[in-house]
Amino acid sequence: MPRMTIVFVHGVPVTSAVWTPLISELPKSQQQDVVRLSPPGFGAALPAGFGATFLDYRDWLIDELSQLRTPVDLVGHDFGGGYVLEVAMARPDLVRSWISDTIGGYEPDFSWHEIAKTWQTPGDGERHIEETFSGDAAERTARMISWGIPEPAAGQVALGQGPEMGRAILSLYRSVPENMLAERGRNLPAAAARPGLVPVATDDLTAGSVALRHRATQRAGARAVDLDALGHWWMLQDPARAARMMSDFWDSL
Repeated sequence: MPRMTIVFVHGVPVTSAVWTPLISELPKSQQQDVVRLSPPGFGAALPAGFGATFLDYRDWLIDELSQLRTPVDLVGHDFGGGYVLEVAMARPDLVRSWISDTIGGYEPDFSWHEIAKTWQTPGDGERHIEETFSGDAAERTARMISWGIPEPAAGQVALGQGPEMGRAILSLYRSVPENMLAERGRNLPAAAARPGLVPVATDDLTAGSVALRHRATQRAGARAVDLDALGHWWMLQDPARAARMMSDFWDSL
């Protein structure tokens, strides 16, 4: 079998530092083939004229993958998982397999978590973002730790946070009201064109219920793996377990 490129894409409000512990737990042969792609505004510059909408990020990821040796094994967390699913549905030729933990957003009864609703509200969102990214790196690090991100990743993420990321977050969240996601979810069965895996962190309160995520996984023709007692930052809470889950999946293809 030819060696495959493994592409990791992160979400909000972080940088690619969230993948470091997991990648270090992968077999050495797989570590050599890893590419981390940072969405504009999230560890990479936000280009002039970039709208930072959900579909803008989908198109960005398609462009990035088109420049790599494809197909790839594509992995996404949080909004990165949404971009991964969009690629799996629209351009399956670019991927050998996909992994996404945010599939529940495509179910019609999905509801955004409270911070997301705040960010989607004009005025309230701006105030919350200003508070979230205020202070120096040490203060932002403490805030990320309170959000459940352990050190040293919290400190590394804090270094990449600032007004540019804040602007991208507001644009991104306001581009995906629940009805828009539900409409896009009508095409979720198209993701079955390539093998998919859904990590279901049972303590993640942002991704919809466990039952909802399993239902979406079935519609996408994928397999689900419950990560009991892990939350939204499952790849940081137990990177060895997450790495084994992924390696087992890729070895089965």
